[in-house]
Amino acid sequence: MMKKTVCLLFLLLPLAVLPAQEPYETNVDFRGFAWGTSMDEVIKKMGKPVSREQIDGLTSLVWENVEVSGFTSYMIAYFSPKGGLQGGTYYFVTRTMDDVMKCYDTLQMELYNRFGRTNLFDTFIKELRPYESSWNLPGGYVYLFVNARLGVPVTLWYSSHELSKTIYRKE
Repeated sequence: MMKKTVCLLFLLLPLAVLPAQEPYETNVDFRGFAWGTSMDEVIKKMGKPVSREQIDGLTSLVWENVEVSGFTSYMIAYFSPKGGLQGGTYYFVTRTMDDVMKCYDTLQMELYNRFGRTNLFDTFIKELRPYESSWNLPGGYVYLFVNARLGVPVTLWYSSHELSKTIYRKE
C-alpha cells in the first residue's frame, strides 16, 4: 500500500510544481467599454469625434490618432439606438510593408495572449492570402485582418453578438 502511495505521489508531483496555466479571456469589450455603454459615456472618455454617421439604424463615431499597442489608428465605434455600444473598428496607419507586418504581428500576438489560439491562422503560403485571425467568444467576436496587396490596412474589429447577428442577417 505504501509503495502505491509513493508511486502516486511521484506521478502527481510534477503537476504540483508546474505553474497553473491561466485561462484565456472570453469577455470581449471595445477599448475598455462594455457592450451597451452609452454614446455619451464613450464621448466623455474619448473626446469629441471627428465624424458621425447614421447607417442602417447604427450611429458610427470616428476618432483620429488613437493609439493602440504603440500604433496609430482611426477608431470607429458603432452604437444602436437601444443597446448603446455594439462594436468598434481600428484602422491602423502604416507607411511601409515593414510597418504593416510589425503592426499585424504585434496585435496578433497580443490577441493570442489574451484570447488564445485561433483556428483561422495562416501558417504557410502567407504571401498568397490575406493575413487574418478571428475569435468567436462567449462575450463577442474579434477579427484581425490585413491585405496589403489590395490596399486594405491592418484592421481590428470587435463586435457584440447582437451586432454580428444584425450584420450577418442582412447578407
